[in-house]
Amino acid sequence: MTLEFRTQEVSQDMLARTRKVVAVHINYPSRAAQRGRTPEQPSYFLKPSSSLALGSTDAPGTVERPAGCELLGYEGEIALVIGKTARRVGLDDAWSHVEWVTASNDLGVYDLRYADKGSNVRSKGGDGFTPVGPALIPADAVDPADLRIRTWLNGDLVQDDTTEDLLFPFAQLVADLSQLLTLEEGDIILTGTPAGASVAKPGDVVEVEVTGGGFSSGRLATTVTEGTTPFADFGARPKTDDTQREEAYGSREAAGLEAAGPEAAASVLTPELKAKLESVATATLSSQLRKRGLNNVSIDGLQATRPDRKVVGLARTLRYVPNREDLFKSHGGGFNAQKRAIDSVNEGEILVMEARGEKGTGTVGDILALRAQVRGAAAIITDGGVRDYSAVADLEMPTYFANPHPAVLGRRHIPWDTDITIACGGATVQPGDIIVADSDGILVIPPAIAEELVDDCIVQEKEETFIFQMVQEGNSVDGLYPMNKEWQARFQEWQSRQGAHSD
Repeated sequence: MTLEFRTQEVSQDMLARTRKVVAVHINYPSRAAQRGRTPEQPSYFLKPSSSLALGSTDAPGTVERPAGCELLGYEGEIALVIGKTARRVGLDDAWSHVEWVTASNDLGVYDLRYADKGSNVRSKGGDGFTPVGPALIPADAVDPADLRIRTWLNGDLVQDDTTEDLLFPFAQLVADLSQLLTLEEGDIILTGTPAGASVAKPGDVVEVEVTGGGFSSGRLATTVTEGTTPFADFGARPKTDDTQREEAYGSREAAGLEAAGPEAAASVLTPELKAKLESVATATLSSQLRKRGLNNVSIDGLQATRPDRKVVGLARTLRYVPNREDLFKSHGGGFNAQKRAIDSVNEGEILVMEARGEKGTGTVGDILALRAQVRGAAAIITDGGVRDYSAVADLEMPTYFANPHPAVLGRRHIPWDTDITIACGGATVQPGDIIVADSDGILVIPPAIAEELVDDCIVQEKEETFIFQMVQEGNSVDGLYPMNKEWQARFQEWQSRQGAHSD
């Protein structure tokens, strides 16, 4: 049987029968690296079937960038078309439920991401925001781990990756989804996009192609047009900022923005956000970070001079390298990197030091710690030793450290550089990261997710307050922790009463 005979075109009738479009958030390692987070398990969102558009080999389709929007993002993806019903299928059987493979473009407007808290209903659900096709590749004739996805913007190749090392192989996606919902004939799964996704403007042409096993989906071409009908004032309206521009384009550089630094980060940690972060425990923050796939963001193994204090601030960084006598002569004396870091820390910032966990000498003493306090530093964190411990401990400003040690810096360290990415206590810290520390530990929070993260923490702590109260009243934890549907309803009633009392 020839390849051409087994390949067929996507039809309008086929799209009309599609009941569900399920999309995966992050699946390619290159995209995970770009986003700075690698999920432990796949996560999904739904796109309405009305967002589907027919791909054509004859002429490009069109998609409208809504009026008032700036950031129409494109994401070349491999689409799987379910051929037979899948319900609670296993990994070994899952791929047999896929009938076709084709190309898709997961389009969306970042200007509306804020409106739906991750559901993507408005940002990715617009008419024509899911073109697919033009040709269908038979799933049983290809190796799902040996497919290639490519995307072109105005003829330039911008995405090129394979399915060889996906975070979640296609069979896993099918099997995983089928555990909770029935995948029906014609349902479409969008399997994630590699690095290189960016923004298309009116007049741009985006093309996506999937190849493998000698087959090709053909190039799925979409031309962007400019919408003319403004949004009504009774719903969410487009708005964007540099954070969304960076997300849409893939990097600050690609978005034409200046490199992030302490001043840029300072605008992220608003007084309102700082107050929210101060109101929740690091234990709660840690659980919400873990839900987002961030498991290596705690600075471990340190003690505090003020363990009763809650500290929230932006990171400034200092790196020490192992002592080498000739280099210490050139870098250790005078107004070295250590003194520059201490003397430039600003109000509310936290100076984080990389000392490689070396405990055999001090990394800061009383004079420099006092200087940091005078400049308004919120804290000093070092995974090395502290000299003049008693005097440092008497300061109002908290210092987090591995141990006291009487030796001077030059015994083991050279102060090398400031405001760079460092490692401290087993965690990577970048200038401008948000540091939160309390008696439970020290966390490093990427600024881009801080607002969403702390909002979810506030909700979680309300739930935990309710659960604690219910346990105090003698209720069993069975069905309560975590809450089942019945307890969720009782929690909502309890929350309503709390709100009424506060009024």
